[in-house]
Amino acid sequence: MTVTESIKDAAETVKEAVGLGHGHSAPTRPATREEMSANKVPLPYRDSCAHLLIPLNNCRYDNFYLPWRCMDERHSYEKCQYEEFKLRMKKMEEIRAEKNGARSN
Repeated sequence: MTVTESIKDAAETVKEAVGLGHGHSAPTRPATREEMSANKVPLPYRDSCAHLLIPLNNCRYDNFYLPWRCMDERHSYEKCQYEEFKLRMKKMEEIRAEKNGARSN
């Protein structure tokens, strides 16, 4: 195995590890209403990314909200929020295309 092949293999391994369980594309399992209620997730944040917000809030609480302690959890949650935003914008563009470009007033 050459050096470039091993680098490519390592890069693929990292991409797979980052993709699993993080973000919107491969959620482990959506949080149930009971879990969100038990973890006191505010109503505006009870969306498809709540399964990532629960461990983030627990990490923040355990580490006295130190910003450098929960970077991985925060990144996962923010990535999920961004992916959800992109899906909403895509849906909005589809609706706008159906209306021949007309905007709602």
